[in-house]
Amino acid sequence: MSSTADRLLQLYRDNLDTGREPDLDLGFSDSGVSSVDAVAFIKLVGTTFGVTIDPEDFGGINTRRDLASQVEAKSG
Repeated sequence: MSSTADRLLQLYRDNLDTGREPDLDLGFSDSGVSSVDAVAFIKLVGTTFGVTIDPEDFGGINTRRDLASQVEAKSG
């Protein structure tokens, strides 16, 4: 697993209480995360990693693995 994915999972654990261990391939809604919380989390990830994730990119982010890929693409 990439360091981006590891950091992302830790942010998830620290900021979203879903009552279960996060799965990179499970969708946000499948994890019990509301769309509002998912958008707030994506913004938090952008701030934490120093990247801009545009709102139009949100539609393509269905899983945390998708989010990790977006972060890695934008940071490097």
